[in-house]
Amino acid sequence: MLRTGKDQKFIILFISFIFIMMFFTPAQSFEAMGETEGNSNYFDSLQEKLITDGFDEYEIKALYIRPEVSFETKGVSLFFMHSEARLDYDQYTVKQQIKKARRYMKKYNKELSQAQKIYGVDKEVITAIILIETQCGSLLGNRSVLNTLSTMASLFDLQVRGMLWKEISDIPELTRDKFEKKAERKSIWAYRELKAFLDHTIIEGVDPVEIKGSYAGAMGISQFMPSNIPALAKDGNNDGRIDLFDHADAIASIAFFLKRHGWKPGISKKKAPKVVHHYNHSDQYVDAVLKIAKLLKG
Repeated sequence: MLRTGKDQKFIILFISFIFIMMFFTPAQSFEAMGETEGNSNYFDSLQEKLITDGFDEYEIKALYIRPEVSFETKGVSLFFMHSEARLDYDQYTVKQQIKKARRYMKKYNKELSQAQKIYGVDKEVITAIILIETQCGSLLGNRSVLNTLSTMASLFDLQVRGMLWKEISDIPELTRDKFEKKAERKSIWAYRELKAFLDHTIIEGVDPVEIKGSYAGAMGISQFMPSNIPALAKDGNNDGRIDLFDHADAIASIAFFLKRHGWKPGISKKKAPKVVHHYNHSDQYVDAVLKIAKLLKG
């Protein structure tokens, strides 16, 4: 029997607390919070897919309710407009750019020489790639890799794909049929890259929200896609970590990438373009890399 009003009030509050703990689970709280930014509308299906594929449910839901995580409509629209043939790679072969590349070679001579010695890849070729990819490490991209890959990967969900189409349907020359075909193809590609990206951040203990990259999700000085990291990225400074935002690691990774695809000391002029083509499938890109490398040797 309750003896005072205070006792009765305490018991009512205690029972209410137990009730909340039983029925308002962490998973439910994530769901409720996710609605505030609207990400739940876009990333619900993606989260379930990641969880089914073995990622921790609590960590995935905690990640996707963070305010920094959002559907990247503007950035992803570039996927549907980008044309490698329109890029002007000749801009990297002018005197000013070659001077910049030479300064880079002087500053990182130790790292470049070591990579050339270990992997047999000309340091001029490595430098040429870094010049084109990130202006010698000065332009690394400012888009969230997580947001970019999550947005593209979520397009496997037809409802999400339809919402994106409404936002970008005014892009010139983009028909609904072209959009659907590219979205289907890119969503498969992006999901594979997203999983590799999340794995990398877990292994290296870095916050996925903090990593910035290109509009396509390429990251670091070497502009590697995440799926290339496990097999091709190298720890160039021997600190026990792979950090593609570190010059030594990026240089070693590019060298190993080219070696794995067939680069050898004294490689012929006929075979060299085929190897560089693996780094970027643009003939203009390949021509520019080899032209820059030749100028750096001169």
